[in-house]
Amino acid sequence: MAIDNNEILRMLKSPELRNEGFDALVHAFTQRLYWHIRRMVVVHDDAADLLQETWIKVFDGIGSFRGSGAELTAWLYRIATNNCLSMLRHKYRRPLMFFDDPGSRLLERFAESEGESSESIESKFQKALLSLPTKQRTVFNLRYYDELSYAEISRITGISEASLKTNYHYAQKRIKELMIL
Repeated sequence: MAIDNNEILRMLKSPELRNEGFDALVHAFTQRLYWHIRRMVVVHDDAADLLQETWIKVFDGIGSFRGSGAELTAWLYRIATNNCLSMLRHKYRRPLMFFDDPGSRLLERFAESEGESSESIESKFQKALLSLPTKQRTVFNLRYYDELSYAEISRITGISEASLKTNYHYAQKRIKELMIL
């Protein structure tokens, strides 16, 4: 039986149950966070490292978390997303550039892992997704794969719901265009 977020928070706030609560939190969210991270960074090793960093930050910060069970999911995704964006900025930044969208380099890594001859629909979809700007790709992943509402995505990213809807619309449009090619 799965424990709900409110029960996990209750356990985390109790000194006697903190470790058990953290184990329940990890059990409840590891798979979801891993795949969220993996879609952002593509490579398993990077995703595994970022997931571990995410759990360390969660463990360190859970004592100061003041939100409700409903806000816990957004808080976890925000930490994971920020870790991913930070890693992508640092790993794929060109010298003297403030921010370089890592999409083309992620596409190269995806092609290496899939093999150049891979032309399956899933492969075309992933290539189209990786060609999106980071913000659009993040919004698309959170909405399409993680099935989060715009309100939840807004809490995660700090971007207005209207802007998120626009980014999602443009992401869908661009993916459709690239799938037809």
